[in-house]
Amino acid sequence: MSRALPKYDKRRVAVIGGAAAVVLSGAVIAGSALAGTPAGSGGATGARTLAGPGTISCPDVASRLPAVPASARAEVDRNLALLQTQIQEANKRLKDTAGQGGPNFVDNAILGPLKNKRVATVNRIATAIGRTTAKPTGLDALAPCTLTR
Repeated sequence: MSRALPKYDKRRVAVIGGAAAVVLSGAVIAGSALAGTPAGSGGATGARTLAGPGTISCPDVASRLPAVPASARAEVDRNLALLQTQIQEANKRLKDTAGQGGPNFVDNAILGPLKNKRVATVNRIATAIGRTTAKPTGLDALAPCTLTR
């Protein structure tokens, strides 16, 4: 019982079929873009494995300090603890923002500000020690941190 479709019904089928193809193509393109896979690649070429964001590695300041006078010990200890907190916060931010920004994002948004905070904290340590004895020099060199993957 096959019956021929009238001309009007054939056009409707063609339009509906074309619209469905456009919708499906859009869904494939959007899905590929969201997945980070180039459309039409089949996921084979250009595929990438997302590794962990890494960790922030900073020089140890405590081991490079001269003898700390008793009068400066509490302030130095507070600032040494603050250095550890700064590293933990930077690692959290690194994890929370993984995959964001461009190639210099980590340097500009995480490592740069961390260095600035560490310079200030290290200077406070040197000042605290310098109130009683010779102020240590060269501690600023311990401020920059690196990203370890």
